[in-house]
This record gives sequence, structure tokens and C-alpha cells, in this order.
Amino acid sequence: MAMPDENIMAQQADEEEMMGGIGEFEELFNESLRQFQSGELIKGVVVKVDADTVLVDIGHKSEGRINAAEFLDEQGNMTVKVGDEVSVLLERGEDEKGHLILSRRKAERQAVWDRIAASGGEGGTIEGKIVAKVKGGMTVDIGLPAFLPASQVDLRPTANLDKYLGQTATFKILKLNKKRGNVVLSRRVLMEEERESMRDQTLEVLAEGQIVEGIVKNITDYGAFLDLGGIDGLLHVTDMSWGRLGHPSEAIKVGDQLKVMVLKYDRNKGKISLGLKQALPDPWLNVEGKFPVGSKISGRVVSLTEYGAFVALEEGVEGLIHVSEMSWTKRVRHPSDILTVGDEVEVLVLGMDLGNRRISLGLKQVTANPWTEIQERYPVGTKIEGQIKNVTDFGVFIGVEEGIDGLVHVSDISWTRRIKHPGELFSKGQTVLAVVLNIDPENERLSLGMKQLTPDPWSEIPVKYRPGTKVKGKVTSVTEFGIFLEIEEGIEGLIHVSELSREKVPTPKGFANVGDELEALVLTIDTMEKKISLSVKALQAATEKAEMNSYMDTAPGEGLGNFGSLLESLKKSSEE
Repeated sequence: MAMPDENIMAQQADEEEMMGGIGEFEELFNESLRQFQSGELIKGVVVKVDADTVLVDIGHKSEGRINAAEFLDEQGNMTVKVGDEVSVLLERGEDEKGHLILSRRKAERQAVWDRIAASGGEGGTIEGKIVAKVKGGMTVDIGLPAFLPASQVDLRPTANLDKYLGQTATFKILKLNKKRGNVVLSRRVLMEEERESMRDQTLEVLAEGQIVEGIVKNITDYGAFLDLGGIDGLLHVTDMSWGRLGHPSEAIKVGDQLKVMVLKYDRNKGKISLGLKQALPDPWLNVEGKFPVGSKISGRVVSLTEYGAFVALEEGVEGLIHVSEMSWTKRVRHPSDILTVGDEVEVLVLGMDLGNRRISLGLKQVTANPWTEIQERYPVGTKIEGQIKNVTDFGVFIGVEEGIDGLVHVSDISWTRRIKHPGELFSKGQTVLAVVLNIDPENERLSLGMKQLTPDPWSEIPVKYRPGTKVKGKVTSVTEFGIFLEIEEGIEGLIHVSELSREKVPTPKGFANVGDELEALVLTIDTMEKKISLSVKALQAATEKAEMNSYMDTAPGEGLGNFGSLLESLKKSSEE
């Protein structure tokens, strides 16, 4: 019967020993817990990694469990392995297996807040990476998402925030709310502080005539603004190149680093004028020796205007081909009729104005002048045949040869006909004859005549129509001062209003109409002015005188008593 009692006693001893071990374990476990406080950051070592859980040994025979998702990267890859040391945060309680509840994410967040506190909190600085655009600004990763307002991204507001994505920078902490997890940052504040510091340093050493370096910040139609180190200077388009620029963007672009000269510095107003070309050798100093007047040189057409073409002779040196110096024979309305930008041309240096940095060039002068040969081929008096190229108010242009036209002035079309407009007789493309009257090679003018192909009828007029000659003609025009009478083809005479009748005629209108035939007496002839004066009144008086003389010849001495007074009256009227 003793055996059973011994077994029972042994069993009881084993149970007491086991309970004592459990008690000791619980005491050790509770002691390990007392080493840490909830919410505390703890260093631990990864002891196991599986699909759902990462087991971390935090020391003191204590292990904690962390959801595996807290160790995955953006691509879903596990970022730790057994043996890695990690920072974790102790949370309250334990799981069903007795493992402590830990969190790596909360540990990381807590580390960020500790780092923020260490940096000075609000007003301090922290480094971060701009990772995304959000409404009103951007998100910065500083270990936790922080907000960067759009107005705080750069010195000047910009609509293009994409260019800042991925940039790592130092930011000023503007506001903190740990409870809500909000952090507001500024990049602009630090940039302004840095700029102000650089500005003070720059202003201390800045002086006119000094060569400085600057970065192109902004380009306008009239120039560009350069950051010289905390202070901006204006580089005007006229100070960018010794040559001619249409727009600043032809020479520079935003972000370019340039060496420029300080042309003017107003310390009180803080205004700085800069020059890019002044920092380079002046190419115009040797222009006179390189391109003497009369020399032939080559260049490239860089610009066309209404009045000519600019040709680059070398970097910073341009000359102008005026539109009048482009062709000996063509009437060039616009330089684009002959040249295009980019053309390589040979030109002659015509003149130079170093004071105003101008070089006059000639394109036509590199070829023979056809006008110097025209006198030999067409001496004065030469008859030519050609097509009418143009009809104008003052005459017609006749093509003599390629590019050379001659002008028949309206006054050289007819000896006798009064021509209001050459279009009454001629049209473009019509073939006509003319004679060379004059050649002016210097002014490139060729004068032609058509009436000179026949003798001048006015050379015979004074003989054919002597004063006192009775003429008959057709009325061609009635004016306020008289009537024009055509006495033969192309020859007209004027009957002045005072010569229409012995009685006073207030106006020629009503006396005769165009197309009526009238007789008159020739009073005077002016061959220089090609004018004939006629009189109806004188013809009437002459007719009456002739009739009276005829009557007296038939009855001499008889009946004079009755007609004496009439004869005297007629004689007096005729004399008047």
C-alpha cells in the first residue's frame, strides 16, 4: 500500500516544480515587460520571417510579432531577413501566443517626429523628397507625408510643378500638428534667406566695369534677367551681340551661365545693367582693315527687311545690301525677290560708317553694269522696236532688252494730239516703234520718243497759216474762256471769248457746240508754245470791209451820201 502513496507524492512534486518554473517564467516575463514602456522605441533583431508575420527578438527573452506587410516595399518585396536589426514600437497587450504586439511603421513615424523635434520643430529645417502633386501644392516624403504649398515651392510662383518631382531638398518647417499628423513645409523661405545672404555679399563687391557670372532666369522681348547671386541684372537685347538680333532667344536660353560686364549700377535703386558683348573682344575694331571699301567679300544673308538684306561678314559684323544695290536692271520691290535667308553671297564694300557701325554693301556691283554698254549699242537717234511693259499716267515703258526699259513720256507721243492718258492709245504687250532721245547711265534712265519718228508739223504751220488767213474747222472743246477749233488733224486753234463777236459774249457756251463747224481768221501763231489764236470777230469785220470795198468799186462817187456814215462805221469797227 506504500507504493501508491509514493507515486502520488512524486506526481505532486513534479507539479509543484512545474508550477514553480511557470511562476519563474512569468516573473522573468513580467520583469522584461517592466524594462519597456508602451509607445517606446526598441531595437530588435529579426528571428523569423514568414508570409504573414515577422518575429523580432527585443531582448530579455521577449519576442514580438509584426505584420509582414509593414516590411514590404512599393513592389511588394520583403525588405528584411533573419538577423537584421530593426527599430520597432511596443504597443500594449500580446497576441494569443503570448508574443508582444510591435509596430515598425509606428516606430518609423515616431522616429520622424523625434527627428522633427531634434531639428527644432516649427521654424526648424528638415530634408525630404518631393514625391507627388496634390491639390494646392506637393507632397514631400520626410519619413511621413508633408505638405508643400505651391506658393512655397520656389521664389516665384509657377504653373509647372512637374519639374520639381523627384527633387530632394531642405525645407523650412512652417507648421506642426502631431495629433493630426500634419506637417507644412516651405522651400521658398530658405531660398529667400540664402538669396538675401548672397545679395549682401554680391552688393559689397559689385562695381561698374566688373566681369561677373550670372544665370539666365527669364527672357523677354527686350532682353533677359540674370541672377548674379541674390540680385538680378538686366541684359538688354542691344547689349547681347555686336551683331544684330531679332529676339534675345536667338542668342541665349533660360539656365545659361554667362560672363557679363556690369555696365551701370545704381546702388540706391538696386538696378544693374549688364552687357554680354562688352565682355567679348569688339570685332569692329579691325573691320576697316579686314573689309576695305572697294573690296569683294563673301557673307551669309541673315535677315531681310523691306529696304534691304543684312549680310553677316563675321561673328558680330553685318553689312546692309540696300534694295537699290541688288540689281542693275530689275526693279526689286522686296529683297526676297532675289535673296533668301541663308544664301551665301559675294558683295562689294561700298561704304563704311565706323561711328554708327554700318557697312554698305552692293550685290549688283560684283557684275558688269549693262548701262555702261547701252550707249554704245543704242546711240541717240537709234530706232528701236519693243513691247510695252507698262502704261502709266506720265507715259509708257518699252522693253529695250532684258531688264532695261525705256520711257516714252506722254509729251513725246504726238506732235499735235492732246493726250490725257497714254492708255487712250496703247496697252501692255503692244509692239511699237520709238527712237532713242537720251541715255543717263548714272541714273539708269533711257528716254524714248514716238513723235520724233515723223517731222514736226508745227515747223510748217507759220507758213501754212499766216496771220489774216481764213480757216475753217470743227469745234473740239467749249470752255469758259473760249472755243477750241481743229483746223486740220491734230492742229487746234483757240477762239478766245473776246474774239467770238463784236458784241459782248458773256460765255462761249451756247455760242457753239462740240462738232459744229466755224470759220475764223488767224490772228497769231506761237510755234514755241504750239498755239494758234483765232478770231470770228476779226473775220466778220474783214468780211464786211471786203463787201464795202467791193460796193465802192462798183459805184464810185455815187450814193455816198447815204452810205458815208455806214462806211466810216465799218472801217472803224474793222480797225478795232
